[in-house]
Amino acid sequence: MNFLVTGGAGFIGSHVCERLLHSGHAVWVLDDLNPFYSPAVKQKNIDEIASLGKPFTFVLGELSNFKVLEDLFKEGRFDQVIHLAARAGVRPSLDEPERFQEVNVEGTVNVLEAARRHGVKKVVLASSSSVYGVNKKVPFAESDPVFSVISPYAASKLACEALGHVYHYVYGLDVSMLRFFTVYGPRQRPDLAIHKFAKLISAGKPIQVYGDGLTARDYTYISDIVDGIIACTERKFGYEIFNLGNSQSVTLSYLIELLEKALGQKAVIQRMTTQAGDVPLTFADISKSAEFLNYAPKIKIEEGIPRFIEWFKKQHKS
Repeated sequence: MNFLVTGGAGFIGSHVCERLLHSGHAVWVLDDLNPFYSPAVKQKNIDEIASLGKPFTFVLGELSNFKVLEDLFKEGRFDQVIHLAARAGVRPSLDEPERFQEVNVEGTVNVLEAARRHGVKKVVLASSSSVYGVNKKVPFAESDPVFSVISPYAASKLACEALGHVYHYVYGLDVSMLRFFTVYGPRQRPDLAIHKFAKLISAGKPIQVYGDGLTARDYTYISDIVDGIIACTERKFGYEIFNLGNSQSVTLSYLIELLEKALGQKAVIQRMTTQAGDVPLTFADISKSAEFLNYAPKIKIEEGIPRFIEWFKKQHKS
């Protein structure tokens, strides 16, 4: 099949592209290589994918430019779209809420509209566990109310879920919305905690810990996330929302312990006050994903962190 992967130069997207190519599909990537973090990192991801010698095409362009999408859909004749491109980050969204609205919401409208116009019936869309906000029910289930988001980023993802339903209900698109829970692993964005902490700890520099270290996240290894994404491409649902997490909540303090052990180096901790927009806990109920997708995450945090650090050390040497 022919797949379009938006945001395919990024962390999750590059792994998805590799999996698709290894499975014999043709892949097009649309990415703007924006400077939220170094474009050179994303270009390296693209170079690694291209080196596989598979049917792969990279297109530099922005979601906000509908003509770019229109031309790309004409050329690619896509069977499916995996829409991962977005402005990311809770804290940055507090500083640029209008930019997050433009890229995440308007960009998603453009992708869905291009799919509709060109007869693409299957779209997989990235959402986020942040839509659960300050949900007090644990673990978080797809049927829980989601009207307590606390960041523009989370609000933009909630809007994308609503748009996905519109395009299913009105136009008959098969839409899967995937709520990712704190993804980590090789190629993880350098601004995210695990990667950032690893770099600072290895350099002997202090890491900033917001709050008492008891905030907890459902850290999910990249290969498990890709398993869930690919499972969605192989089934029809109409419109469904799925949690993709590890269903294991890990405190920040324990995460730091695992990083220290894997790096063989103690962290220098700088205590900070809790930041606006941060939720105290994420914890995925994955029973629905297990039932519909046969989703069964394999990598626990105690195995995933050493795997990440092995990759991190290789990158640090190169």
